[in-house]
Amino acid sequence: MRTLLALLTLAFFAAALAVSPSHAGDRPSIVTGIDETATAEGFALTVDVDGKAEPKLILLRNPYRVALDLDETLAAAKPPKLGATALVTDIRHGLVGSDRYRLIVTLAKPAKPELTVTQTANGSRISLRLTPADETAFMLPAVTKPTASAGNGPAEERPFVVVLDPGHGGIDKGATGEKRTEEKAVNLSFGLALRSALEKLPGVEVVMTRDDDTFIPLNERAAIARRAGANLMVSLHADSIRYKDLRGATVYTLSEKASDSLSRELADTENSADRFAGPEWDQDAPEIHDILVDLVRRETEALSEHFAIQLVADLGKGEIRLINNPRRSAGFRVLRAPDVPSILLEMGYLSNPEDEQALQSKEWQTRLAAILARSIAEFAKRPPLTSAR
Repeated sequence: MRTLLALLTLAFFAAALAVSPSHAGDRPSIVTGIDETATAEGFALTVDVDGKAEPKLILLRNPYRVALDLDETLAAAKPPKLGATALVTDIRHGLVGSDRYRLIVTLAKPAKPELTVTQTANGSRISLRLTPADETAFMLPAVTKPTASAGNGPAEERPFVVVLDPGHGGIDKGATGEKRTEEKAVNLSFGLALRSALEKLPGVEVVMTRDDDTFIPLNERAAIARRAGANLMVSLHADSIRYKDLRGATVYTLSEKASDSLSRELADTENSADRFAGPEWDQDAPEIHDILVDLVRRETEALSEHFAIQLVADLGKGEIRLINNPRRSAGFRVLRAPDVPSILLEMGYLSNPEDEQALQSKEWQTRLAAILARSIAEFAKRPPLTSAR
């Protein structure tokens, strides 16, 4: 019965996707089978996928849980009824987004996870093995990559994906300096310079929310980062503020409560950018109410903080002028992707004549881009976002 249900569901998805040729290259993978095996030595879970499978693990405590995530994947099968086992107490599954599948294994005690992906005739097979162990072994494993099919080369390592977000654009000019310098142009110019610096780094892939004078709504900017599976998002700005003497760079992270009045004013200004958006963009993206999403969001915020602290230190070493207390936070909507570490960089302030001049300098932009690229390269050495406490 389970096999029949899987085949019928798979056929439904295939028929639905075949209706629109424009989606031929965007077909999701389909989970077609889930099996479990409990032994005295531990517990094993096998997930068969029609299509590509790039699983990510999330480890949680209190209680111990192992969550397996598959992006761009739908389910045509469900876990079997859990048999007698001393290690696993529960298995749940479902979608935590429009096309993100998650399978959660709840443990009675710590276990050492091992994850393997192999190619099959129809796609991929994921094997998750859990062996009872002490607390120190409950950590993310190295993933054994899919075995290449005959005639294919070895599977490539996933690059570190950086999304660069030059703020404003199109009808939204952003701030304007005393010499009529438009923020949208400064942001784009520096974004292109930073892309050039990052493209020289091995293992780094750059995605831009815009690479021309185009207006992109705030929600869509965060959505671009999520669709790209970004490891880091950097939103670039050069605002104008009422304090004309204030100049220098500032690094912002997301927080519900602004760290100070200046940060609150800037966030209010940036968050009003969607006044230029049409009615189709007039609402926030729906939130996914899931305890695991909340936990992943916490780690995302922690990684964002880590990068912000590192970047401020690197900017100081590189003799880039910083404002007082350059590490700040506020409720910037563009930083709200729950699973993408994100920062907003105010490169300087167009309201200050000296900053306005520096922001337009190609030499200054190149120097700042080199420093930022080095910071990103250092951040890329950290483990990926796949573990939460």
